[in-house]
Amino acid sequence: MDVDGSIEIDAGRCIGAATCTRLAPDVFTQDDDGVAELLPGGATRADDALLREAVLGCPVQAITVRTS
Repeated sequence: MDVDGSIEIDAGRCIGAATCTRLAPDVFTQDDDGVAELLPGGATRADDALLREAVLGCPVQAITVRTS
């Protein structure tokens, strides 16, 4: 997955399951309310396989990745 730097999280859809933070901890974190957030520079550190698993593993499909 060639990420062009565009990883989006729909905060209104996120339920705080933390699947993304467990699978791709260099890319995602959670705010104080448990909502997923992209870490600064996370898109550049994204491991393709782990990012794919995080996107597919999100139970509410709150993560969108733009590929080049």
